[in-house]
Amino acid sequence: MGYSDDKRLLVELASMYYNEGAKQEEIAKKFSISRSLVSKYLAKARSLGLVEIIIHDDLIHPFQRLEQKIQKKYQLKEVICVHSIGEESLNKRLGIATARYLSRIIKADMTIAISAGTTLHEAAVIFSVKNHLSNVRFIPMVGGLGREHVSLQSNVICELLANKCGGIALELHAPITVDSAEAKQVFLSQSFIKNVLEEAKNADISLVGIGGTPVYSTMTKAYLAKEDGMKVDFTNGEIIGDICYNFINEEGSVVDCEWNKRVLSLEVADLKKIPLKIAAAGGKDKVKGINAALTNHLVDVLIIDEDTAKFLLNEYI
Repeated sequence: MGYSDDKRLLVELASMYYNEGAKQEEIAKKFSISRSLVSKYLAKARSLGLVEIIIHDDLIHPFQRLEQKIQKKYQLKEVICVHSIGEESLNKRLGIATARYLSRIIKADMTIAISAGTTLHEAAVIFSVKNHLSNVRFIPMVGGLGREHVSLQSNVICELLANKCGGIALELHAPITVDSAEAKQVFLSQSFIKNVLEEAKNADISLVGIGGTPVYSTMTKAYLAKEDGMKVDFTNGEIIGDICYNFINEEGSVVDCEWNKRVLSLEVADLKKIPLKIAAAGGKDKVKGINAALTNHLVDVLIIDEDTAKFLLNEYI
């Protein structure tokens, strides 16, 4: 019987290495064997189940299993989960995670299409890279002019991100909504709008937020209050959220409503074709909207908070 068949010896050898912290050279000298054999016997001990290595990843990555469940359920490329409760606001925590993820994946010569909103603004403020990147372009996907919530507008967020990495920010000189469906078509036919949205359509990456029930959405609430002639029925339950300020139903499809006929933004069908679609969203009021966007494959990478992720798993089995 050889050394490697003696389980008692393997246990003693493994105990010296893992429990006592002995070096492989010391073990080899004690048993009068080569260092390569020590390495072989340690591997043998593991394969026989005599040694079990436990990585306590919950201490530094507490949401790994939750992320994996969401990723599998919706067939996503990646899920990043943050704490639902903390010193900072939820939007800021989501923004921090979004900024870190964007810093990790951004490369020179990329084109990144950007939506609007509080979480994306938080991400832009925190975003940083070690070195400036050449020819990175940030393209607004939604209109937004005037004094209402200026810091949350897509143009402003694009400029913030570009300044942080030496990139280029385009501007979409258009309001978020216009007076009629006909006016929308006139705006979209203008080269200074058409060209920007065309670049957004051909972006490598998109970064969006997901809105919940429209009455709680900061931007839609502000604009709807000013549109006297716009009638949008939120009571029938069809509209459950928005993405790029397009109201969507529970399947993630665009709702046939007056708002969608007037809003100036990248079409949802075009958003869906962008190779890598990142969405950052959280909060119980957004669960339906997030589920709808994920169901229609409008998102590849989801940045979400723990409680909202659990709601998704429990509500949509």
